[in-house]
Amino acid sequence: MSANTASGAVSYSEARPQAEPGIKFKLSVMMFLQYGIWGAWLPLFFAYLTGHLHIPAAKAGLLFSIGPIGALLAPFIAGQIADRWFNTEKFLAISHILGAVLVWQLAKVTTWNELVVYSLLYSVIYAPTLALTNSLAFHHLPDRDRDFGKVRVWGTIGWIVVGIGVAQWLLYKHSHGATPAEVTQNQLAGMADSLRFSAVLGVMMGIYCLMLPKTPPSTGKQPFAAAEAMKEVVRQPLLVLFIVSFFVACIHQFYFVMTAPFLISLNIQSPLINRIFGVGGGGLMTIGQMSEIVVLAIMPLIVKSVPRKTILSVGLLAYVLRFFIFAYVPHSAAVIPALALHGVCFGCFFFIAFMIVDQFTTKDVRASAQSLYNVVLVGFGTIVGNLFAGYVGQIATKNGAVNYRTLFSVPMWVALGCLVVLLLFYPRNPQPREEARGFEVAR
Repeated sequence: MSANTASGAVSYSEARPQAEPGIKFKLSVMMFLQYGIWGAWLPLFFAYLTGHLHIPAAKAGLLFSIGPIGALLAPFIAGQIADRWFNTEKFLAISHILGAVLVWQLAKVTTWNELVVYSLLYSVIYAPTLALTNSLAFHHLPDRDRDFGKVRVWGTIGWIVVGIGVAQWLLYKHSHGATPAEVTQNQLAGMADSLRFSAVLGVMMGIYCLMLPKTPPSTGKQPFAAAEAMKEVVRQPLLVLFIVSFFVACIHQFYFVMTAPFLISLNIQSPLINRIFGVGGGGLMTIGQMSEIVVLAIMPLIVKSVPRKTILSVGLLAYVLRFFIFAYVPHSAAVIPALALHGVCFGCFFFIAFMIVDQFTTKDVRASAQSLYNVVLVGFGTIVGNLFAGYVGQIATKNGAVNYRTLFSVPMWVALGCLVVLLLFYPRNPQPREEARGFEVAR
């Protein structure tokens, strides 16, 4: 072991699989499809439910909270299977094909009970794949700090390409030829196509996963991988990271659920913007993913020298600033640039958090540890966040009009509280246990 006292970085060694030729390209395509599937429908689904199916905002928030139940089961199903029983790439293939069938059906249903059933089933299938694509990438990349950002950025690119593609489809398929009074309703109804497009991508992803490198399960100290992983995540710095991440995941839902309707309310009428980003708000939101590309591209240059705590703090500051602008400066000249802060929010907080989870857990339980973190983000955090966002949205709505200052000031203050907790309680120089040490990292 060698220490670099000037940068605060510590160099460790760990035996990782020999990287096969072209592995970064294969993993990049995997990430592109994984997040394209999600980005096709997520930014538009709330508007589709409330605007086309006429589901009340609070009830729509409840539906969004039913979906993440699948993430709660991930460590006990997907993590256990991937860590102990079944090759990860095969599990991903089966999951995505089954998920494609379900999300295609979700585009057809109209009743509340059907929406609940299909959303729940789809979440059980899709949510675990988010953590497993991370763990598969970490397993095969020769250098986590150097390579993960270069691979994960293609997930962001997938979200952007698909998001703009769907928005353009809404513009040209469901807007042209309609009267001004019909345009909005046509676009809302057309958002069902985003679910169908997601299903097509799901089939493609399922087939592609069979071409990924073999990622067999490992034998650990305990037969139940999640129990072994739980013992590791209650140690510092993971304990503070998981707690703060829960609250950040809650306010993260305000962005994904409420931003598209917020952008529509601003009535940004620009032919240039519409030609580039389409309509419906989802395409314009991809500005955040575009900035994410830039942030993730520079991460390999800073993660070896800048402490993790500092990067996490920058991410939380970006959350505070973005919601401040949404709440108190609701003008397109300020809001559109503020959308770009999403890249800093994700890249400096969640992206770094994924790396910390990998860094501070042992290789026998890393899939389960990523799944446990997924419970915090896509499970409890999303469930509570959607309920909270729906509740706040209902309070902020009077006579059919939403007071976005009230709506977005709430997550702004929560983000500020998270920043204070992180600064006070996240360890300054956390030390991985010997068996969990990875590559040269900035602590």
